[in-house]
Amino acid sequence: MRILIVEDEVHLAEALVQILKKNNYTADAVYDGEEGLDNALSGIYDLVILDIMLPKMDGISILKKMRKERISTPVILLTAKGDVSDKVIGLDSGADDYLAKPFATEELLARVRALSRRKGEVINENILEFGDIELNTSSLKLTNSIKDVKLTLKEYELLELLIMRKNVVTPKELIIEKLWGFDSQAEYNNVEVYVSFLRKKLQYLESKVYISTIRGVGYMLEVKD
Repeated sequence: MRILIVEDEVHLAEALVQILKKNNYTADAVYDGEEGLDNALSGIYDLVILDIMLPKMDGISILKKMRKERISTPVILLTAKGDVSDKVIGLDSGADDYLAKPFATEELLARVRALSRRKGEVINENILEFGDIELNTSSLKLTNSIKDVKLTLKEYELLELLIMRKNVVTPKELIIEKLWGFDSQAEYNNVEVYVSFLRKKLQYLESKVYISTIRGVGYMLEVKD
């Protein structure tokens, strides 16, 4: 799950990035509204944590622009403590949730998990399920009824993405953007290497789940009959 943080308090933004990474999320931070809007409109993020008070463009304007452009990415607004008007305007503008500063780390993570469940991605507190496999988003362990195996972080991120997009082909370009980011030097062969690693681990599990190659496009997760 890739999360965008739009927050002009650099120390807070960097702290949030580290907190999310420690909990096996991929996180990027930007520090002004214009850059935040550009990133939010890219469509590569699964969640946006958005401060209201930002330089160049405020959070409410970013949110309204996202919804006008039909970007349905869930948004958690960061508001000033006790500022009810900001909360009301934010929710009316299309926010999915809000947090009042200062907030506890546990509350932030709980709200991120809640939005994931709302999207139907998480089966219970920390399990993603497809076919006969279960992916533990906390331990990065992949299991079925026979065996289990630990995934590396990149393997986990790739499998998570394929599970979340289980009914559509996932292009290689999207995989690179999701796993490595816009400015990465990663190439198609990086994707192919991690697809190969995952295939070997699925074979080790004797799973019915497999990764099919859609030639010239990308990959799709399927289940053998």
